[in-house]
Amino acid sequence: MSSPAQVNPEPLATGKLSPALSPFTPSIPWAPMAWIGGLMLVSFYPMLTRLVSQWMNDDDMSHGFFVPIVALCIAWLRKDEILATPLHRNYWGLAVMFYGGVQYILGTVAAELFLMRTSIIITLTGMVFFVGGRQLLRLLAFPLFLLCFMVPIPSVIYTQITFPLQIFASVVAEKVLLLLGIPVLRDGNVLELSEHKLSVVEACSGIRSLLSLTFLSLVYGFFFDDRNWMRALLLVATIPIAIAANAFRVSVTGILYEYKSEWAEGFFHTAEGWVIFMVALGLLLAFHRFANWFYQGVQHARAQAQPVS
Repeated sequence: MSSPAQVNPEPLATGKLSPALSPFTPSIPWAPMAWIGGLMLVSFYPMLTRLVSQWMNDDDMSHGFFVPIVALCIAWLRKDEILATPLHRNYWGLAVMFYGGVQYILGTVAAELFLMRTSIIITLTGMVFFVGGRQLLRLLAFPLFLLCFMVPIPSVIYTQITFPLQIFASVVAEKVLLLLGIPVLRDGNVLELSEHKLSVVEACSGIRSLLSLTFLSLVYGFFFDDRNWMRALLLVATIPIAIAANAFRVSVTGILYEYKSEWAEGFFHTAEGWVIFMVALGLLLAFHRFANWFYQGVQHARAQAQPVS
């Protein structure tokens, strides 16, 4: 009788592995990504130049420069997962790319900037879907989503958001100034002080800090917490934090106008905005620590409440 080691010795003698045991060595499809990306760059170049120009001139979109860089860094950090995942081409991605191209054309004809600018994100998503299938799209879904923050909000929606924020900041500033004994009369979003008039314009609505803080909360949650519910909680927490921080900024500006008006203008006003934004970012980090502390306390209380068998 043959021993088990002597049965079918050919695979061992030839040094070949069976197909089931052959190692998988995936590779990123650089060639199709390169030529598709080149075509996209040529097609979207006029729109991209105008978008970059708005990043440079619009303070509300100054964070736009960092969005593609951060998205690219996050995609690069996932390169090992991409290389370890079998990628399969999916031709539905071509349909998504075609839709993105049609949207770009329609946006150009209708002079609708939001349609034009979001079309590049849709086309890029279609390219990823085409060259790598669902696996690659799943791995790159988060950095692709982050790219939405590089596109300015449509004017109609922007106005609907900023005006209530202006009124809220004006009301809070009025209450704070009256509480400090500073006479003030509010007319809509205009604060009448004894010697100055403070108008809470769109730039002071807080939409800038709200957008930037929302983007940072998503990036922060990605790097420092892997629980999806905690990331969602941080995202929700950015809204009241950013609104409250901006209302505080308007209040401080009103106080400075009353006692030291030169500190409420020019460089000092810009520096004040940066300081308040850093305070808001610190509040977000503090909220994360508090949420973790509260969650651990609840888990510990549940563990102690369970009966010992």
